[in-house]
Amino acid sequence: MDIVCLDLEGVLVPEIWIAFSEASGIPELKKTTRDEPDYDKLMRWRLGILKEHGLGLREIQDTIAKIDPMPGAKEFLDELRSLTQVIIISDTFTQFASPLMKKLGWPTIFCNSLEVAENGEITGFKMRIENSKYTTVRALQSIGYDTIASGDSYNDLGMIKASKAGFLFRSTEKIKSDNPDLPAFETYEELLEAIKAQLS
Repeated sequence: MDIVCLDLEGVLVPEIWIAFSEASGIPELKKTTRDEPDYDKLMRWRLGILKEHGLGLREIQDTIAKIDPMPGAKEFLDELRSLTQVIIISDTFTQFASPLMKKLGWPTIFCNSLEVAENGEITGFKMRIENSKYTTVRALQSIGYDTIASGDSYNDLGMIKASKAGFLFRSTEKIKSDNPDLPAFETYEELLEAIKAQLS
């Protein structure tokens, strides 16, 4: 039994924090897991910047409402889901993901949650499980699934390398050169063909 595990941001939808950085005019918020491998450190830094500027969940959700999936992403996902089971495994948060899942046709997503005060300030975040992408892939394998994984960032490497097949998608030159053993693709057509070749 195969199951495909996909990252969300940078693979199916644009990076939420980059979009919010542009909307809010705060360039520091452009930093993502492509730049900072330590997700905990990255999120705490982001929350500090939001507090400093008096920004909360509503402002970020206003930006997310304007984000559309990448061109071709929904069609890619629809075709993939017609062939096999697919789970999106993301380090984003349920409060961010919902409108994007609607635009993608409500695929299954495993992600985290934000702690939000009554005034809308984001006071913290709760990770579903430590090292969530790798841990989730290993858990799926423990119940009889062969995983095929794809992502673009440092935090995707664990699940990609732990799977029977793993692919980088629209990743950075640094991540690609650091991981020359991982096939890297730039188009949904290439990624779909590579996944199809692995389906048993």
